[in-house]
Amino acid sequence: MNIAELKIDEAKCVHCGMCVKDCIVHCLELNEESKIPQFVKGKEYNCIKCQHCLAVCPTGALSIWGKNPDDSADIGSINSEELLSLIKSRRSIRHYKPENLDSERMNKLKDMLKYAPTGVNFHKLHFAFVDDIEVMDHIRNHVNTKLVDVLANPVVKKTHPHIASLRGAIADGHDVVFRGAPHMVIVSVPADAHCKKEDPLIALSYFDLYAQSMGVGTLWCGFAYYCFKMFPELSEYIEVPEGYRVAYAMLFGIPDVKYTRSAQPEEYNITSVKGQIKDLSLWQAIKRLYFNVFR
Repeated sequence: MNIAELKIDEAKCVHCGMCVKDCIVHCLELNEESKIPQFVKGKEYNCIKCQHCLAVCPTGALSIWGKNPDDSADIGSINSEELLSLIKSRRSIRHYKPENLDSERMNKLKDMLKYAPTGVNFHKLHFAFVDDIEVMDHIRNHVNTKLVDVLANPVVKKTHPHIASLRGAIADGHDVVFRGAPHMVIVSVPADAHCKKEDPLIALSYFDLYAQSMGVGTLWCGFAYYCFKMFPELSEYIEVPEGYRVAYAMLFGIPDVKYTRSAQPEEYNITSVKGQIKDLSLWQAIKRLYFNVFR
C-alpha cells in the first residue's frame, strides 16, 4: 500500500487549519507547538488522494502525493446563466459530419475526464477512445454484419421483436446503432469499484456537457453499449482491462445539424421535504424495501 507523502512550505503556511478541517477522513492535525499541518500518527494510510487539503490551502503551502500546488488551475467564478443555457440547449445528436475531430478538442475531452468525481475517489475507470473515423468505420461494419445474423435468429424475433425489426434497415446500410458518428468513448469499470454503476455515468455526464460547450455533439448510445455486451471480441479490441466490464458508450463528433432553440420538457414531480419522519407499518416498510432494493 502506498503511503501519502505530505510536504509543507513553512514559510507560506499561515496556520489557518483549513486543510485539517476539510480532510474528509480526519487524517491531518496541526502540530501542537509549530501549528504546522501533519498526519495524525498512523492515519497516513487513510488518505484517499482527494487532494482537498492541497486545493483548500489559501497560500499553496501544502503538497501531497508529490503534487505541486503551483501546477493546479486557479478557480474562477462561473456564469450560472451561461451554464443553465448550456444545459437547456443540450441535445442528443444523431447527425454528424464524416470527419475527425481536431486534436486540440479531442485532447481536451480526454484530459477533462480525470476531474469527474467518483465514489471514495476511486480513480480506476478505463476509457477507450475511438478517435479515428477509419477505426470507427471498422467497428461499425463489424457490428452491423454481426447484427444482421443475430437479429435473424427466431428466438430474438420472438423475445425482442422491436429490435429484430431493425434487421432490414441495418441490412440496407442504415447505421441504426452508431448514427454515422465518427467517434466513440467507451467507459469500463473494475469489479471492486465502490460505485460501479454510478461512476461511469457521472464521468460521461461531465464529458457530455463539456463536449457540448466546445461545439461537439454527443449521443448516449444504449444500443452500442449492448453490442459491447453481446460481442466479447469488441471488449478485447478496445483493450478493456482484465477484471473490468463495459459500463456504457457515448458517440460524439461534429454535428451536422443545428438547433436554434431549446425544447420545452415536461416538469418533473418535485416535492419540498418537511415535517417529522413517521414510523411505517410493516406492510409499508416491506413495499418500500422491495422498490428500493429489488426494483
